[in-house]
Amino acid sequence: MNFPKCFIKATNEFNTPEKFIAAPYFRKVFTVNETAEAQIKIGSCGFYKLFINGEDVTKGALAPYISNPDDMVYFDQYTVNLNKGENVIGVMLGNGFVNCSAGWVWEFDKAVFRSAPSFALNLVCGDVIIESDESFKTAPSPITFDDYRYGEHYDANLELDGWNTVGFDDSNWNNALAASSPRGEIRLCEAEPITVQREIKPKSVTKLDDGYLYDFGENCAGVCRLSINGAKGQVVNMRYGELIIDGKLDVEYLWFPKNENGIHWDFDKDNIHRDIYTCKGEGLETYTPSFTYHGFQYVMVTGITDNQATDDLLTYLVMNSNLKSCGGFSTSDKTLTALQDMTIRSDLANFYYFITDCPQREKNGWTADAALSTEQMLLKFDASTSLREWMRNVCKAQNDVGALPGIVPTSGWGFRWGNGPAWDSVLAIVPYFCYKYRGDKQIIKECAPAFVKYLHYLTTRNDENGLLAIGLGDWCHVGERYTRPTAPLIVTDTLMAIDIADKMAVLFDAVDMKPQADFARSIAAAYRKAFRDNLIDFDTMTVNGECQSSQAMAIYYKLFETSEEEKAVAKLLELIDATDGHMDVGVLGARIIFHVLSDFGYADLALNMITRPDFPSYGYLIELGLNTLWEKFTREPMESLNHHFWGDITAWFVKVLVGIDYNPNATDLGRVDVKPHVVDALNDVSAYYDSTMGRIECSWVKKDGKVVLSVNVPNEMNGVIAPQNGYVFADGERKKTLASGEYTLVKN
Repeated sequence: MNFPKCFIKATNEFNTPEKFIAAPYFRKVFTVNETAEAQIKIGSCGFYKLFINGEDVTKGALAPYISNPDDMVYFDQYTVNLNKGENVIGVMLGNGFVNCSAGWVWEFDKAVFRSAPSFALNLVCGDVIIESDESFKTAPSPITFDDYRYGEHYDANLELDGWNTVGFDDSNWNNALAASSPRGEIRLCEAEPITVQREIKPKSVTKLDDGYLYDFGENCAGVCRLSINGAKGQVVNMRYGELIIDGKLDVEYLWFPKNENGIHWDFDKDNIHRDIYTCKGEGLETYTPSFTYHGFQYVMVTGITDNQATDDLLTYLVMNSNLKSCGGFSTSDKTLTALQDMTIRSDLANFYYFITDCPQREKNGWTADAALSTEQMLLKFDASTSLREWMRNVCKAQNDVGALPGIVPTSGWGFRWGNGPAWDSVLAIVPYFCYKYRGDKQIIKECAPAFVKYLHYLTTRNDENGLLAIGLGDWCHVGERYTRPTAPLIVTDTLMAIDIADKMAVLFDAVDMKPQADFARSIAAAYRKAFRDNLIDFDTMTVNGECQSSQAMAIYYKLFETSEEEKAVAKLLELIDATDGHMDVGVLGARIIFHVLSDFGYADLALNMITRPDFPSYGYLIELGLNTLWEKFTREPMESLNHHFWGDITAWFVKVLVGIDYNPNATDLGRVDVKPHVVDALNDVSAYYDSTMGRIECSWVKKDGKVVLSVNVPNEMNGVIAPQNGYVFADGERKKTLASGEYTLVKN
């Protein structure tokens, strides 16, 4: 595909904490002889909004994508209608990722690619071809400041009415400047756009000493639309947050402490999570931020009067990538329903082109976060296209020796700290689950060279025993603040390396790369042997670290022979009993432990660990009245209160409680095994999954001392129905060939 090559910009200057540069307008007038359709390609270093004859035709928020322009530069393509005679192209640019000063924590302020935003465009309509060049006119917009993380400032007194329409006088505007072409690969963006999914009005508006607190009742992500009859020069300040402490909005916990040089701290403290609007005083004014978004439930508004502090002042525009729903879970149990809703809300708030770690504080593509949540998200949303797009960026970020950074996109941060096998596992896990659930082989073929490179890299990091301890481990261990992982790093890193190699072998097989599959299996076998030789006490079947995560992960990743598993599971039960039946894990162990327990007949225990109301548990979050998952299981709020990477419990609901085990070996898109776990604490559950072959539906309900299991699957699908957790069919059979229908289950 031919892409525009000439990038243009308005100025050589860009935002610093000391000086703000307004977002620029650009316009170009041209003529066509008759009404016609035109094709436009537009890409930018930064974010853009595109207008044709005054109409905003932009695909969604934060277009075209969020990437390191030294790696990938994204374009979008539009079909637009032109008028006979004069027409106008209008473009507005935001700083986006190319000038993200709020990312100083991850050294984005030092990025080599940091510059003023620029764009390239061409329009083709028959013989009329418009290319971005210095003939485009430019002027500052009313957006006097914008930052991906901080927010946006808008002065309506600087508006230029009709700037993007025919007849506007741009004689005082400057000509655009030629910009250097970005170094990254240029490609058309395939990821789903970020769009407004719904609008929320405030649940309450409370007058406080320092302003008016708007509570929207849900912790989501997006922006607020402001509607106000204001006086000229009136400044409306909107501060976003997730937490109320002592009756006031608290944002201190969301940002990072002063670094050793004190750099940026005052700027951060004053500007983080804030939009500012200055009124022009000419009747009803409406403002929606263009180049930022926030994660929030509450907005503290200052600079308004009592009469202006109405429910209509702010409307919450909830945004996320426009992902198609493909699965769901329901039950009459209020606790599980709440946890399902909380996880969905956190999943969506953290999907902005790719899986982010939080919508208010970091907005980074942390690799472990995506690895931990890919499966549970794919069971709800068909995100495979967006994930495939992001994986192109992950592969581009891989360095020459094969290592991966902890965040993608990055400007180079995340190789010295913030990565390692548990984080790097994203390279295998995302393609694996995209293939398992959606049959995506393209993602495998595109990532295969990075697979080989990474496997070679791992072998260079082994210790003298052939084990690994090179990165971050069982992160965010439940308990007190900043509790260190109980599971030793050498355990979790080596186990994750085994899983990476195992999954890569399956993926290589899927695209007929047998030598590479054999190589991956040899890597897994070597780590498996080294682990068994050094990290298991076979007298007690105890894994090094003697903790829930170590034990559960080793069982899950098949480090024990079948004859050893019973004793290994008994040890896990002993460790759980030692914590009075509470989970005592970090995020790596949490994704594993409930599956291990249910695999070995302890689904009731797993469910109780999840739902019990006392700390630490998921039920405790409900007791606190939350509507999203926290980043950390602590008694008091800290850091992000909208995080998804504890959300695998929702996959467990579908796969274990309801029993939909789709494509269990990642080899047959036409297979589903139905293996429901009927538990004492629940009366009913149901779920569905829209596979590539059609909808799979399954439910069970307790009636008159029996359990009625309903299964509805496409006729072409194969598999078995095999009740678990001590249940059998009423005729005594333990397993039947998959077929739609109703089945009666009884306790064996």
